[in-house]
Amino acid sequence: MTTDPCPDTPGRTVGRTRAVCADCPGAVRAGPRRSTIDGKAASGGSVRDAVGDVGAWPADEPGFWRRVVERLGTAVLVLDTAGRVIVANPAAERLLGRTTAAMRGADAHDLLHRDADGNEVPRDRCPLLHTLAEGKGAQGEGGTYLRGDGRLLAVSWSASPLTEDGSVQGMALLFTDATGDRRVHRERTARTRALEDLNERLSLVAEITDVLGQTLETDEALARLVRLLVPRLADWAAVDLRTGSGEVHRVAVTGPEGRDAGFQGRRAPAPGEAGEEEDSPLGRALTGGESVLQERVAAVTPATGHPPLAALHSGFLAAVGASSAVTVPLGARDRITGALTVVRTDPAHPFDEADLAAVGDVGRRVGVVVDNTRRYGRQRAVAEAMQRNLLAPLPRPGHLRLAARYQPAPAGSQVGGDWYDAFMLKDGALALVIGDVVGHDLTAAAGMAQLHGILRSLAWDHTGPPGAVVDRLDAAMPVITTVPLATLILARVEGDPDTGPWTLRWTSAGHPPPLILSPDGTACYLEDGQGLLLGTGPVGGAGRPDATHPLKPGSTLLLYTDGLVETPGSDLDTGLEELRRHALALVHEPLDRLCEDMLAHLPPGSTDDVALLALRVPPP
Repeated sequence: MTTDPCPDTPGRTVGRTRAVCADCPGAVRAGPRRSTIDGKAASGGSVRDAVGDVGAWPADEPGFWRRVVERLGTAVLVLDTAGRVIVANPAAERLLGRTTAAMRGADAHDLLHRDADGNEVPRDRCPLLHTLAEGKGAQGEGGTYLRGDGRLLAVSWSASPLTEDGSVQGMALLFTDATGDRRVHRERTARTRALEDLNERLSLVAEITDVLGQTLETDEALARLVRLLVPRLADWAAVDLRTGSGEVHRVAVTGPEGRDAGFQGRRAPAPGEAGEEEDSPLGRALTGGESVLQERVAAVTPATGHPPLAALHSGFLAAVGASSAVTVPLGARDRITGALTVVRTDPAHPFDEADLAAVGDVGRRVGVVVDNTRRYGRQRAVAEAMQRNLLAPLPRPGHLRLAARYQPAPAGSQVGGDWYDAFMLKDGALALVIGDVVGHDLTAAAGMAQLHGILRSLAWDHTGPPGAVVDRLDAAMPVITTVPLATLILARVEGDPDTGPWTLRWTSAGHPPPLILSPDGTACYLEDGQGLLLGTGPVGGAGRPDATHPLKPGSTLLLYTDGLVETPGSDLDTGLEELRRHALALVHEPLDRLCEDMLAHLPPGSTDDVALLALRVPPP
């Protein structure tokens, strides 16, 4: 067990699960004290859960927050949503003269709340129960609690809801002894409020960390950031980013009711680009990684004739009527991607050093997010370029017409492994391919490239059915590719390219079925020829199934990947029916127009990339 020096008895040590050693005055036995911190509520909560995970905090070591709560001089109770006591810290045990074991599971109002004469208080007059029901923070003075020895205790209290995913899971109740003189009472109230402010700051930092981690798009991440900061911490917030062109670009500004004061989109030369050092708060944050607190911003006027960053910064403060401001760098000293400026307009509530520390921590976290999103954007651009370059030009086989489209996943999603291909075979048949490698990253895109090349090699001089080619591909895949699983359709269009008649012969390795559109307004899915996914292992018997279907004059064949028909929250049958109806409405459109319209009407919420390959047979 890890030990620490005892805070009360020199020369003694205590385990980190205890606040004092057994010989110290007022010591609490290790057993109950461990249970007050580690004990779980009926709903699964704990004091550690109540404090919250603040991410990469400087003291983010195992057990740190547990020890903070144990050693806290202010009493803390954690209640569940019904108002029952879950856990108490040692200060609460001492102040109430009750052990956690005696309080756990008891209704806090019935157990503790009394009026000044010691009578029970009606539940509808209990401010704490009202606070719990509303799920909002509150504080009060003049309450009275019943100690375990029967004495009454005047308290000042502060309650903060404990939320997860927007749902209130319980309440953290901090309270102090208010029976002393007014000076002591004011001091304790100030400490309670300071703890409440700290709790709010920590909650804000934790929420920002969580929200920013939900997107890989820089603009969206910064838009979410300023919406979180205003009005919870500031009246205005602005974000400036360094650009690759040697400028500082103001990319996000928000204020009351979302107003941006016309400053979003403004640009200035980056520090060093203008040929001089800038001593403005914005310049100091961008060049030296310095966090700057302006506790009093009096009579600000735009700094015309001054360096560009100073003019940008002071002009913004003047336009919004700033009375106090904080400017911090985004990122660490060796990788500063921009700066964050927050403003308050009320002179009675200026920013202080504690606010400077909180905003500085936000800036460090945001800098990491911006750096990650920029790296992701570069990776995504490389992957998309690789995918498009691997999609070979379509052939022109006689009077048959071909069209194809590839659309990457929507912004914020990862790269996929969808692809199409069409090429002439040695015997004069036309090969059509549509495929999807399992995965959504550069590995999937690389796997697509591997399958693309191997399949062309295997199919080019093979005159047998498509199923035999795919069997050979399946056998080779684990040996010469890194692809774990994939779906695919390989088809041959057989017949004279100029005169026909044409027949479609195909096999499917777990892929969505081809769709045939007839010019008479009918459409059907070709469900035959279905086999197992590539990569599922050898299957005994006669090999993969093949199927054939005549291609009537004027008909259109669509091969597609699942991103065209699958949407989160919807079933596949619904997606297939929507595709059939939409395709029928476009059956008489030129083939390129049909493909464009199909992709333009992707289902809402789609997060996958899409490949589409269309073949049209000439009319009679």
